[in-house]
Amino acid sequence: MDVVVAAIKEETSPEVDQRAAQAGNGEVKVHWMSLGELSRLIETFKAEGVTQAIMAGQVKHKQIFSSIRPDWKLARLLFSLRTRNTDSLIGAVANLLAEEGITLRQSTDFLEPLLAKPGVLTRRPPSDKERENILYGREVARHLASYDIGQTVVIAESACVAVEAMDGTDATILRAGEIMRSLNADFSGENASTLSRALTVVKVSKPNQDMRFDVPVVGIATMEVMRRAGATCISLDAGKCLLIDGDAVIRAADDKGIAILAD
Repeated sequence: MDVVVAAIKEETSPEVDQRAAQAGNGEVKVHWMSLGELSRLIETFKAEGVTQAIMAGQVKHKQIFSSIRPDWKLARLLFSLRTRNTDSLIGAVANLLAEEGITLRQSTDFLEPLLAKPGVLTRRPPSDKERENILYGREVARHLASYDIGQTVVIAESACVAVEAMDGTDATILRAGEIMRSLNADFSGENASTLSRALTVVKVSKPNQDMRFDVPVVGIATMEVMRRAGATCISLDAGKCLLIDGDAVIRAADDKGIAILAD
């Protein structure tokens, strides 16, 4: 396939230029544009003859409320939405692209080998306590995801420590770690609690996950964030979560004593 890249100035790594130069057999064109330039995105795709597109990488939800100025097409789209959660916003963009003759394909179409396989993925399986956290966390996370608020919860002793919203997965895990550290400081010495402070991360897909966008992703950076927060286990949805660094994620988890379960 001939490839054209639309790189979002506010989010895309500058490395995309170098990566594009190394990809494929021919020249890969990279067009840099602001997140608010929806009209320019469509015009660029049409000029390049693009009829299929795939979303890759992350655009933080909080960017909607940043200082980015939307063009008239994006502004009209935003004002037409009753809610501005991920599904309604990106779904509306996908519908608009379709009206312009550009089909948004599933973001996993070329990434099937990176989807989490069912079972325990690491050398260490989850402990009994971690499995209890997973069971409770999945119940909580499913409710959270059904409202398209977030897809990650952090659990300790079958209690919910933190839930994801606009801040994203990594920030949620770190926030949970800060909460547990503050509890350790408050209840130390003779007031020390017998409850475990180890955290379990549960990341789920939405009930009707649209695989064209917002597919759950875990990478090496997630393992480092978990280590910093004191999280020892992570649960994922098999077949619906990307291990974006492939087997390197599992090796990083093993090195840090973290258990990964895909179910």
